[in-house]
Amino acid sequence: MKTAQNIVIIPFDPKYARDFANLNIAWLEKYFVIEPHDIELLEKCEKTIINKGGYIFFAKVATDIAGTFSLIKTEEGIYELGKMTVSSKFQGQRIGQQLMTFCMEFAKDQHWKKLILYSNTRLENAIHIYRKYGFVEIELEKNSPYLRSNIKMEYNL
Repeated sequence: MKTAQNIVIIPFDPKYARDFANLNIAWLEKYFVIEPHDIELLEKCEKTIINKGGYIFFAKVATDIAGTFSLIKTEEGIYELGKMTVSSKFQGQRIGQQLMTFCMEFAKDQHWKKLILYSNTRLENAIHIYRKYGFVEIELEKNSPYLRSNIKMEYNL
């Protein structure tokens, strides 16, 4: 498996807000539909994620934004890992795993209590990576923020 060279993981910059939205729209349209909650997070990411104590990071390869993820604050010390995706152009280069490693180290450095995530078991590769990094399945609440979610996972830090 080829590993992308010269990946730099950078924090949110408003000039990459469109990349954040476009990368996520691509995978959502491929596997599911874009839900109202997605639109709110993607189209207004600075307002709905950054300004509420959350974070967005990007994997940059040369001048290309190759992948992204967000950490959405749900309560003090608990963040939702969301909107993690890698451009189809860069898939198969272990960028998702590099983003996960960065995410886990960042969360530990912040001394957070836990990370949660919502996903769908159709996304077998993603679920495999989450489990590999220590996430465990927990009960999915009835009023999940995403209609497509059929699995909820957490990682206690």
